[in-house]
Amino acid sequence: MSKLLFTNSYFYRFDPKQWKTKQPYPPLGTIYAAAHMRENGHEVSLYDTNLVENVDALQTILKEQTPKYLVIYDDGFNYLTKMCLTNMREAAFQMAKFGKEMGCTVIVSSSDSTDHYEQYLEEGADIIIHGEGEMTLLELVTNLDNEMSIENVLGISYKTEKGITKNPARPVLRNLDELAMPAWDLIDIKPYKDIWLSNHGHFALNIATTRGCPYKCNWCAKPIYGNRYNSRSPERVIEEIKYLIEHFDVHYFWMCDDIFGLKPGWVQKFRDLKKENNLAFQYKIQSRVDLMLKEDNIQALVDSGLHTAWVGAESGSQKILDAMDKQTSVEQIYKATKILQDKGVHVAFFLQFGYLGETMEDIEKTINMVLDIMPDEIGISVSYPLPGTKFYDKVKNDLKQKANWTDSDDLDMMFTGTYNKEFYRKLHRYMHNRYRIKKGLLSAKRAVTNPTSVDGSTAKDLAYLLYHTPKAMMNSYLLKKYAKQEA
Repeated sequence: MSKLLFTNSYFYRFDPKQWKTKQPYPPLGTIYAAAHMRENGHEVSLYDTNLVENVDALQTILKEQTPKYLVIYDDGFNYLTKMCLTNMREAAFQMAKFGKEMGCTVIVSSSDSTDHYEQYLEEGADIIIHGEGEMTLLELVTNLDNEMSIENVLGISYKTEKGITKNPARPVLRNLDELAMPAWDLIDIKPYKDIWLSNHGHFALNIATTRGCPYKCNWCAKPIYGNRYNSRSPERVIEEIKYLIEHFDVHYFWMCDDIFGLKPGWVQKFRDLKKENNLAFQYKIQSRVDLMLKEDNIQALVDSGLHTAWVGAESGSQKILDAMDKQTSVEQIYKATKILQDKGVHVAFFLQFGYLGETMEDIEKTINMVLDIMPDEIGISVSYPLPGTKFYDKVKNDLKQKANWTDSDDLDMMFTGTYNKEFYRKLHRYMHNRYRIKKGLLSAKRAVTNPTSVDGSTAKDLAYLLYHTPKAMMNSYLLKKYAKQEA
């Protein structure tokens, strides 16, 4: 059996916005693949790049370990990797070159290499894995070790004398319980824990309970797990949570599924197992407002420890939601948020500006919805076209000079929208200004009516009120100015 060095090409330090939040998570997808290869007899090690400062240290690791295979295997559960950021792409190219210099066979599995496999092969990668990678990687390495042809290995692309060959796709794995628990022992947990505790006072780890998403929002890319939806059993998830609690003293989890709890009855069983095992933990999820409103999902989520629900609100305009093929309504956003907040759950909104056909009226509807509901957090982006989506197909002719963001705070409008890129950059800031002002006003009201409720959070909100009020006035002026300019 062979020696494999796993690594990943997401670097938090190369993404200033994400590094500033100080909420790093280990590369879960990478340690899933490492666990699968180890379970099948291979010698595996991990060079985790998430917290390191540059690419160069990989050279030392390669010299020390002399692996046969360098596997650059990104964490497909981390939505940041699906953005195909150019900072990370350049890092991956450099890592592939280091691997080739040391005589390794370089294998890459990531959202970006799936979309741009020709570039990766030109930059030093030997083989690209497309889609879900564990089974493909095992078959590929087995064939290479035995000097067998790889022409029948599904889900890969590679160079031949005739050019680049891309084999047919591999069917998705239906029974996720077949996979071994991720190789958590390969992660140096202490640096992650130190960052969390020093900045937030608690520690969190990431867990995946599903793969894929059956919904078809036309801007959402799914290059790894696709539109199929498969779940791990609640029993296996509880088993992993017990392991993480016992080994790392962690009691907060980021359920990093695209959609959490979609399978009927899953959350209810999860709740029951948590109680039976007498486990104490909380978690946050990504979900949909329409899903939340089915059956007794919200109550089951609350009873099982839900702390924060990030929902894809996207827009306060039904016209825009329909254009996105979102299949949700503004009414559902209001209803689900109220129920969640009434039950003590923090609600966070993903918001998206700049979708095709969006007008100032649509933008105002989104702003008004946020200020009316006042979610506990907001995350704002502008529409970002990624290969494999209907949205990308609509605007791809505009993507001539730039087709990917440099980092997750780039927020560059790369196609011709209703307004120009300067408008959307200011709109992002203006939305935050208005949101912070409203939070400050609500805190001020509470402080007046109930002085004993004043705490550090209240003081922070009041400080934001003073800071963001003049900023909002200036950005409002600039928005009107940029709105008159050509897109």
